[in-house]
Amino acid sequence: MSNSTFGISITRIDNEPRPAVWSDMAVVGIIGTAPEADVEHFPVDTPVFMYSDDAAKRTALGAEGTIAGAIGLINAQLGEFQVAAKTVIVRVAEGADVDETIVNIVGDGSTTGLAAFVEAGPLLGVIPRLLCAPGFTSQREGANANAVCAALPAICAKLLTHAVVDGPATTEQAALDWRETLSSDRLIPVDPAVKVLASPAEIVVPMSPAVIGIAVRRDHEKQGRPFHSWANQAVRGIVGPSRPINFSLTDGATEGQRLLASNIGVLLRGEMGVETAIASGGFVFVGTDNAGEDDLWRFYNVTRGRDFIHLMFLRTLRYYLGRFNITGQTVQAVVNTMSFALRDLKADGDSRRVRRGVCSGQDVQVSGHCREARPPVARRGLHCRSYGAEGPIHRCRTWRRCRPLHVALPLFNAPMSVGSRSHAAGIDLPAGCPQDLRLQP
Repeated sequence: MSNSTFGISITRIDNEPRPAVWSDMAVVGIIGTAPEADVEHFPVDTPVFMYSDDAAKRTALGAEGTIAGAIGLINAQLGEFQVAAKTVIVRVAEGADVDETIVNIVGDGSTTGLAAFVEAGPLLGVIPRLLCAPGFTSQREGANANAVCAALPAICAKLLTHAVVDGPATTEQAALDWRETLSSDRLIPVDPAVKVLASPAEIVVPMSPAVIGIAVRRDHEKQGRPFHSWANQAVRGIVGPSRPINFSLTDGATEGQRLLASNIGVLLRGEMGVETAIASGGFVFVGTDNAGEDDLWRFYNVTRGRDFIHLMFLRTLRYYLGRFNITGQTVQAVVNTMSFALRDLKADGDSRRVRRGVCSGQDVQVSGHCREARPPVARRGLHCRSYGAEGPIHRCRTWRRCRPLHVALPLFNAPMSVGSRSHAAGIDLPAGCPQDLRLQP
């Protein structure tokens, strides 16, 4: 293009901070059986998206099997102004017995069973972040783990998803023995089961869909932000727990307190006139923990919040990749984009003080909890270091001087420091950063 000799030229400066783009963490994934389903609408081992109030698809799904009842329990937990939940359904072939059906749910690890959820994003445009396989997570042989619970962590890690899994719903000892076979911060164990009315009598069904329904309701109440616990929430649409669990707010020796101490969420009955009961009436879910080993990431709302932040960074910062040269203004725009998003979370009470930064493989490097001799280099694009939970803050020894930048992040502290890899290149660091940062020899 030739420049005008006498005229006006317009140049668009587009490397400004961008608004944060959030992910929907309340999409539910249900895997189970529906032997009467219309195979055209619900093919086997294929993810199918539906809203939980879609009458046509619920008719096509049929009333038999485990999926239909799970959708009903989820709908019973929805809150004010909430019409339906987003669900991704994976139907598997019903086997001759439970063991054969579990084999079908576990699948081949590639395309069938649980692995079908991995294809939900490309095929449907939504990714389930809350999974359940009601009725198939408690069966064990001897001291072995349940096969579905053993397969779920790998799928959950791929999708940044959590799964609510049901215990045996028989005795306290059976629940504790089952809990000992779980070890993943993406599994949320619950026990016992619930009773619902199915004409003409009551039947016992797994509690996991009800707990997930509470999660959907809580996320809706908090504008889609998953930083809040589901504990002490009423469970609706049931007539009672499958077995009573003794509980006292002041006595840790009760069964309910022992199960909670073992990271198992429980269903409790309210009792009128009993101050140490969980409520004066109704049925209340109490559970705060996942089944991981790291106490810093013990609460599922913390791990879900971590996923929320990571997904927000992916969706928001990818805009900058390859579009701009790495200049001080670009770095400042990226830092401000992160700061504004996290500031909003803090303002809404979802977060606490944290430290943050960004780095690039070309000019600017940021490190967190740095213990290596030199910070890692990103070959292409932006490199965001991991966040730590509420642990001790260590200064980064990689830099001669450290001046942390403070920002909001939910419930964690992540120390990071910013430094220039090439001071001679004349790269301008963000405002407030010392200009004489050097790598130690």
